[in-house]
Amino acid sequence: MEQSTLGERRQSAVFITGAGGEVGHGLISAFGTEGRTDIVATDLREVEKPIRRNCEATYIADVCDRDALDRLLSMYQVKEIYHLAAVLSTRAEFSPEIAHQVNVNGTVNILQIAAEQGRMYGEPVKVVFPSSIAIYGFNSLEQKASAGAVAEYEHCKPSTMYGCNKLYCEHLGRYYAHSYRQLASDSIAGDDKNRGVVDFRCVRYPGLISAETIPTGGTSDFVPEMLHAAARGEAYTCFVRADSRIPFMTMPEAIDATLQLAGAPRNELTQIVYNIASFSPSAGEVSELVKQYFPNASIDFDPDERRQAIVDSWPEALDSSAATSDWGFKPTYTLEQAFEEYLVPRITQQYESAS
Repeated sequence: MEQSTLGERRQSAVFITGAGGEVGHGLISAFGTEGRTDIVATDLREVEKPIRRNCEATYIADVCDRDALDRLLSMYQVKEIYHLAAVLSTRAEFSPEIAHQVNVNGTVNILQIAAEQGRMYGEPVKVVFPSSIAIYGFNSLEQKASAGAVAEYEHCKPSTMYGCNKLYCEHLGRYYAHSYRQLASDSIAGDDKNRGVVDFRCVRYPGLISAETIPTGGTSDFVPEMLHAAARGEAYTCFVRADSRIPFMTMPEAIDATLQLAGAPRNELTQIVYNIASFSPSAGEVSELVKQYFPNASIDFDPDERRQAIVDSWPEALDSSAATSDWGFKPTYTLEQAFEEYLVPRITQQYESAS
């Protein structure tokens, strides 16, 4: 790739990492619906053709390879970055050091690129970063039950590498947004050239349920796995207890909320990190609802002790009031509405067309 000549205005772009994942699919599809034509997407593997059609360009690239990212981005003036690339919670526990390298070092690379482009063009680069309920941690079910809906800065004691990574990256984003190179020689009180070059915005997802993509690698994936297995006519053994309860929302809601946060005026945001969630069913409640729509569904519960412990450490509900007051977040569905209006029709259609 050729470097742009000095002073040449590069092509404006919105940069998306981890584009091949569930959130990447939803986000790029939403941009395509809006008619956006400036999307540059990357993943470790080739992005699927339907997603590529909605992008200006797609590349195979590793967020840990700073040299490759620099060569790629030499062609673009990046206005926004949606940093989705990550090793998720379950997989991270099998390879915690690799997860740390991808989740933390990859994020540092993205933040450095945003800061450099912000300084170069004199405009803040917006970095939208999905975090997770994995950043929370409870010591007991009693503590979890008594906490109720948890706000952004309560009980942040993760028990997984993924949660530790996400929480640290939230703090890194805050640093790059407000304190970056605060003692550097070109940082002068009252005339700071470094602060504000990164506009970091973090949306903290609950468990996500998608009708379009089959989940992989998430500890909260027992709900979508249960539903997709029933739609395929396959038996499913749930790896958590029937009384396990954590917050969820549908993938379209998560995409809409992410774009809503990204589009909010910067001066109206009172914090860096925002919780969002729609409903908090138990695994047993979901199982009963699945059986209403798929009467022949075979669902058993055989908790995996280690994965169960992780789910037990996450909150039953999230306090999303800051997102509501700052940028108008509002859930679209209750659990029952999500099944009736989105999940069952879309999943049924998907597997019928595939057969």
